Amino acid sequence: MKKVAVITDSTAYIPEVVRHEQDIHMVPLNVVFDEQSFQEEIDIETDDFYQKVKQVDELPKTSQPSIGLITETLESLANDYEQAVFVTLSSGISGTYQSVLTAASMVDAIDVHAFDSEISCMAQGYYALEAAELAEKGENAAKIIERLDEIKQSLRAYFMVDDLSHLHRGGRLNGAQALVGSMLQVKPILHFEDTKIVPFEKIRTQKKALKRIFQLFDEDASTKVPVVATVIHANREEQAKRIKQQLEEQYDNVEIDISYFGPVIATHLGEGAIGLTWYKK
Repeated sequence: MKKVAVITDSTAYIPEVVRHEQDIHMVPLNVVFDEQSFQEEIDIETDDFYQKVKQVDELPKTSQPSIGLITETLESLANDYEQAVFVTLSSGISGTYQSVLTAASMVDAIDVHAFDSEISCMAQGYYALEAAELAEKGENAAKIIERLDEIKQSLRAYFMVDDLSHLHRGGRLNGAQALVGSMLQVKPILHFEDTKIVPFEKIRTQKKALKRIFQLFDEDASTKVPVVATVIHANREEQAKRIKQQLEEQYDNVEIDISYFGPVIATHLGEGAIGLTWYKK
C-alpha cells in the first residue's frame, strides 16, 4: 500500500498527462450554462468554454464539487493509500476546502490532510506538484504539509483582467462598492490577500500593469536564487508566449512555463486576463 495520495481540485489546471505522470488525483468543479452543468477538465475543455461563452447571453455560473463526490474519491483512494493530502483553491472564493473537511470527517479508512492553497490556478498547482514529488520520495502527510507551508511564504501571484465586472458580479472581488466602481475604468493589478481577491495597485493601462508585475517579479528573480514561475492567460496564448520569452532572456535562474485560466476561474475573470505567479525553489 502506498503511503500518501495527492489530490487537488480542477482549478489547479494541471494538464491531465502531468497528473497521470505524477500520480495526482483530481476532483472537478462545475461550470453551469443555463441548466446544463459541465465538470471542467472532464466534460468541457477550456477552448470549448471560451467559444460557448460567446454564444450565450448570460455568463455561466460555477459550483464546487459535491461532498458526495469528494467522499467517493477518498473512499476509493483508501483502498491503495494510508493518507491523503488534498490541495484546494482558496477558501475565500469557494467552499471546496470546507467540503473537503466535511468529507474527510465522514471517511475513516484514510487519514486526510486538507490544505487551503489560499489561491488558485497554477499557483495552487505548485502545491500539488510539490506534494506529489515528496509523496513519491516516501514523505508522510505531515512532512508534505510542512513543506507546502514553506512554499506559501515565498509564493506570489499577480494578475489583471480586461473587465472587472465579471469579478464584481460574481462577488469574488473583495472591497468597498465605491472603490470597485471607480476601478472599473482602469486596469488594476489584483492578488490574493487573506484568501480573497483584492486590488493590489490601480494602474491605467495593461502595458503599465505588466511592467509593474515584472518589477515585482524582479524583486525575487534578481536575487539569483532558483525561481519557478508560470505565465497564466485567459485565451491569450501568444501574449503569454511573448512574456515567457522575455523573462527567459532576462533571467537564467528562472524555470518558467505557461498555464491557463480554465472554465471555472475564467467565468469570474473573463477572457483576456493575464497573470504571473512564482515562488523561490
